[in-house]
Amino acid sequence: MKIKNILLAGSISFLALFSCTDVSETVYDQYPADEFYGTPAGTNSLLASIYAQIPGEFTRDGYTGVGYAGADNGWYDMNCMSSDEQVIPHRNDGNWQQDFARLHKHGWLPSEGIITNTWNWLYRCIFKANLAIALLEKSNADPSKIAEAKVARAFFYYLLIDDFGDVPFYTDNTIASDKIPQASRKEVYTFIVKELTENAELLSNNKGGEYYGRFNKWAAYTVLAKVYLNAEVYTGEAKWAECLAACNKVSEGGFTLHSGAADAGSPLGNKYYELFGDVSPQDETILSIYATIDVLSRNVYAVRSLYGAHGITALKYNGWNGTIVPKQFYLKYDNADIRKKQFLAGEQPGGVNYTLDVQSIDLPGADPQAGVRNVKFYPAGANTGGGASNDFPIYRYADILLMMAECNVRLGNPGAAKPFVDMIRQRAGLTALDANPTLDNIYDERGFELNWEGHRRQDMIRFNKFLLPNEFRTTASPAFRKLFPIPTAAINANTALKQNPGYPQ
Repeated sequence: MKIKNILLAGSISFLALFSCTDVSETVYDQYPADEFYGTPAGTNSLLASIYAQIPGEFTRDGYTGVGYAGADNGWYDMNCMSSDEQVIPHRNDGNWQQDFARLHKHGWLPSEGIITNTWNWLYRCIFKANLAIALLEKSNADPSKIAEAKVARAFFYYLLIDDFGDVPFYTDNTIASDKIPQASRKEVYTFIVKELTENAELLSNNKGGEYYGRFNKWAAYTVLAKVYLNAEVYTGEAKWAECLAACNKVSEGGFTLHSGAADAGSPLGNKYYELFGDVSPQDETILSIYATIDVLSRNVYAVRSLYGAHGITALKYNGWNGTIVPKQFYLKYDNADIRKKQFLAGEQPGGVNYTLDVQSIDLPGADPQAGVRNVKFYPAGANTGGGASNDFPIYRYADILLMMAECNVRLGNPGAAKPFVDMIRQRAGLTALDANPTLDNIYDERGFELNWEGHRRQDMIRFNKFLLPNEFRTTASPAFRKLFPIPTAAINANTALKQNPGYPQ
């Protein structure tokens, strides 16, 4: 049974506060607003209003493509489909729009729905965080709760500058949307670092329980490490030592790698896959998204990948015949690697045969059974044809170890990096490296370990791999594709916004 946390309890109190039409029936009217938000119930309601934005859903409050991960047409798809690790082809029966193929082939447009969805979602998150911070500060709430809201806002701004570069920046919701100034990527980066460094130590050390899925101290330092890891991309100035220091702070949280031992009870044969199951193991998981199908969010990624007849045979309901893994990505895995078990190729139950070669991803005639499939998030817990209850790990300690390895190599100390890479490899059933790791070793290991978890596009950009040709894009992409365009709708709403280079205004 899943751990219930502030995201559920707080959301209920939040809805009770703002949805009740007869205020005489609630005790909240006994408090002036300034006092209520300083109480535990008031504080929880405001934090819940922020956390409720993170799980992926198909629609929320009338908006489509919302959330960090879990459903279609939002942040996850924009960042993952544009990398080399996955894509949804346009099928011969007309299923699946061509947006995903355009993302993978780096042909996206400023009017792209997935890009607009991501932009709108992140700014709704920032609006919610701004509102919560203002009310918490006005009510003299517990400083740790104000810090938690500020760290969440910093996380959203980090996602924004990572994708879009120079973005509208505001911390005051009273500014009209068409008057919000556009700040440089470096200016917003500086704000993010300041918010994280000033607030991380105010957060709780606790893991799990009511802090399952919340920004505690360790999650805040992980975001800071990510920001420093990509500082050279954002500002032109590398911050490898600062990233390493932030990772060392996370290591103080007592995290370890989850077991990779064989497990006959696992559909994929190893305890490793518990990391992507119904509840995120707290030994390794730093921050996760809570999901219970038909209650809170969903996780569609395995269901979305399987072909219909295979889904019926394996899972008792239709697969969506969506996402595939490009052949070159799949073939890089060692056959002894337990992480290769997540991929399905060749003949499968239900008379299905997933072929390695895919002739096209953007023509309606694409073979519906072509392409390797991925069941890393093998459906667990409550599940239906609409998804499953697998929680989603935003950050894991394996990522921290690989970040530490990368920083050490970039700082000229590859010998210090080797133990971190070897720990990841040996958990996966592989031998230690024969020599000290190179940056290419670390780039490959990040792909093997973190695929389908939302990190690949960012890694490809940092390692100068993002623009290279692939099996579906035969020429190199122009440099401006390292940023997504500001959506057409956003520029129409605020004509002072300057479009990113390479895209039409």
